[in-house]
Amino acid sequence: MNPATALATVLVDELVRCGMTDAVLAPGSRSAPLALALHEAAVAGRLRLHVRIDERSASFLALGLAKRSGRPAAVVCTSGTAAANFHPAVIEAHQAGVPMIVLTADRPPELRDTGANQTIDQIKLYGTAARWSFELGVPENRPGMVAYWRSVTSRAWGLAQAPHPGPVHVNVAFREPLIPDGDDSWCEPLDGDATGAWTKVRASTPGSVLHVPPTRRGVLVVGDGAVNVKRYVAAASMAGWPVLSEPSGNARYGDNAMSAHHFLLGVPEFVERHRPDVVVTLGKPSLSRPLLSLLRRAEEHIVLAPDLSRWPDPVRSATQVAQDVEIPVLSGDDGWLRSWRRADRAAAAAVDAVLDDSPQVTEPRLARDLVAALPSGSLLFSSASMPIRDLDQVMRPRRGVRVLSNRGASGIDGLVSTAMGAALAHSGRSYALLGDLAFLHDQNGLILGPDERRPDLAIVVVNNRGGGIFSLLPQASLDGPFERVFGTPHGVDLEHVAAAHGVPYRLLEAAADLPKAIAGDGLRIVEARTDRDANAALHAAMRKAAHKAVLDLL
Repeated sequence: MNPATALATVLVDELVRCGMTDAVLAPGSRSAPLALALHEAAVAGRLRLHVRIDERSASFLALGLAKRSGRPAAVVCTSGTAAANFHPAVIEAHQAGVPMIVLTADRPPELRDTGANQTIDQIKLYGTAARWSFELGVPENRPGMVAYWRSVTSRAWGLAQAPHPGPVHVNVAFREPLIPDGDDSWCEPLDGDATGAWTKVRASTPGSVLHVPPTRRGVLVVGDGAVNVKRYVAAASMAGWPVLSEPSGNARYGDNAMSAHHFLLGVPEFVERHRPDVVVTLGKPSLSRPLLSLLRRAEEHIVLAPDLSRWPDPVRSATQVAQDVEIPVLSGDDGWLRSWRRADRAAAAAVDAVLDDSPQVTEPRLARDLVAALPSGSLLFSSASMPIRDLDQVMRPRRGVRVLSNRGASGIDGLVSTAMGAALAHSGRSYALLGDLAFLHDQNGLILGPDERRPDLAIVVVNNRGGGIFSLLPQASLDGPFERVFGTPHGVDLEHVAAAHGVPYRLLEAAADLPKAIAGDGLRIVEARTDRDANAALHAAMRKAAHKAVLDLL
């Protein structure tokens, strides 16, 4: 099966599974895959297909269908000015709050801005009139595409109705061939969810909640930006669920909090024996690939999203999205939680043994010991690359520390200034854990005029003389260009940087000296010098030790 046919087949099938009963088609060539998929579904009695030769009429017909039924109707056209003729109906749907799915076929990127026939800029063509606009991209014959297509389609269906009904726009680029080639094979099953939509969006009315099916084998995952954390952690604790929290999820406390889940979920034998019936996620989990793999394999993955106009689903595995959920309280055997705790303790102890084996300053040990050393009521701001990942892997559960990180876009920009602002707004002690490149990228944040308030902030800078995270990525195998284009050694003396800004400076000589190094008041800098190659070897040793410790339990 060619990619265009596969995508169109899946997209139409998912819309029908979501509940679409009517689709309107304006004929054209580039939209042929969608036209044929709609026709096939109509012949099978799965939907009613309406064909109009004029795009403007077609779009207003879809508007009328949706306006009367209250259910989104889809309208489909080819590329170019055909899509522009939908605009008046899209504006009316926006102003009147009518749910519509606008599907515009498009030329692939290589034909855009070349003078190719019937090719215009269709990205976000309808501006603010569309509740949501999405460029689906050219379909490819590779695993993972089906989950992506179905997730986007069901999201479009949900966003056309919640939180406020209106039109959504999905731009679909097709490469030729545009008609079926007689081959039905594909690299993965094209099937959808047997129970209906790939992702079901549950818009809550006041006082209504989504009730999670009673099960002991549940897991609560907490990522960056989570809200109402204490409430859901308490519910998970009463239900006997382990809590897997990223540092900036601020849920790594209490008896149910795991601290070595990154390593546990990297052991296939453990994962096979600990498959949850349901996973509930708060916030945006994004740090640990093993944790994302758990979400990908979850049979039931419920995403809690207070704002239904956007929800995090990085691996396209969400089965339900809700504004509020209720986790059932269970009594009886808690063997599920005991098994997680036992493995977590074993993995954490094995990792700690590796970290404690040397008195030298290392990045993971620095992250672990820094959190442990902070006084209660402290704020810890972490840069969004390697430091937050070190915290995720080695931070032990504790109360009394608030962790923040710029994980919205996970950029390197403005981290010194962000830490300063957070410290100025915080009522207790503040600390920052930054990489050297992040620190240097915003060293202007250290410039404070004589009349400016100075924060009580200790900035701990991990100086591995370049981009440390790349030493843990596949780029590290590129011996020739690696140092120059990925490692990017900078050769900057951080003590001189501190002196230039009049900021007190201290070098962390040994791991055990950390509490003394971070002591003090006001704005200050602590430098921790590490080696990138040694850090990569240490992470490998941590994984190996944790893996063995967990296998010894199974």
